[in-house]
Amino acid sequence: MTAPVERTVRVAAVQAEPVWNDLQGGVEKVISLLGDAGKEGANVVGFPEVFIPGYPWSMFTTSALDNGPFMDEYFHNSLAVDSDEMRRIQVAVKENGTFCVLGFSERYRGSLYISQVFINIDGQIVHHRRKTKPTHVERAYWGTGEGDSLKTVVDSPFGRIGGLNCWEHTQPLLRYYEYQQDVDIHVASWPAIWDRPESFGSKMPYWITSDINRKMSQAMAFEGACFVLVCTQVMSEENFNKNKVQDLEYVQGTGGGFSAIFGPGGEPIATMPSDKEGILYANVDVNDKLRAKQWLDVVGHYSRPDMLSLRVNTHPSKPVFFAEEPEK
Repeated sequence: MTAPVERTVRVAAVQAEPVWNDLQGGVEKVISLLGDAGKEGANVVGFPEVFIPGYPWSMFTTSALDNGPFMDEYFHNSLAVDSDEMRRIQVAVKENGTFCVLGFSERYRGSLYISQVFINIDGQIVHHRRKTKPTHVERAYWGTGEGDSLKTVVDSPFGRIGGLNCWEHTQPLLRYYEYQQDVDIHVASWPAIWDRPESFGSKMPYWITSDINRKMSQAMAFEGACFVLVCTQVMSEENFNKNKVQDLEYVQGTGGGFSAIFGPGGEPIATMPSDKEGILYANVDVNDKLRAKQWLDVVGHYSRPDMLSLRVNTHPSKPVFFAEEPEK
């Protein structure tokens, strides 16, 4: 009789404050956090959404015209994939022997994208994807990912690693396609999002609270029978003015973090206070996914493809196509 072999992986979810609008400072902080995770023996490390150079909350508090100078600074401090800064991060990943999913604002020519890179233990970028649909006012500043960004899962020595940004987790079909890609460990990258103060009541929509967005990530763990690393930013009070959130009534005090690690039944494994910087760790057995799928496999025995199925187009659209030369 063959018994299942335990596949223990040490996972790490980063909850930290970005170095706001500072590319070089952001790179140094990523390298420092990778060093901390490496010393703790982490195999897989996840970072928040647009950790470099931080999530620009000013776009919600300031008109696009008045916010122009801030976003010009933001553009120049965003991270290009083909850059010396990215190569420094790749070296740090290799030195620490981790697999890393890094969330960053990508600068490509004249455009920005909400992006993730998947860097393997050899320091190689094995996948690069962009948020398929920026959320609400984000669409004023970032472009959309194309069909090639529907790939959200890659192989690693530690299992199949997936990743999505923020409200991509609200997209049922996108989540479903990730389950089809057989994800084991998923990195849920988020910005800082605050809880609704009791004094503010219903004036703050519940859908932009940390509570509901943490639950969205937890639901993905349950639906997909996978481990989920919720990785979030925090914002200290000293940076409220820089981010132009000082007048938002529901941003009260340091915080905005809601990092957590969930197991493949949706069970909480680790959490941390909303106002703390640090890294959550857990040792997990990847085979727990298979035990959970005995009960729920939404792309397997608990599906009905004869009645409901998903059509996927993974071809990237391009603004310019070159016609082939006619045969002579």
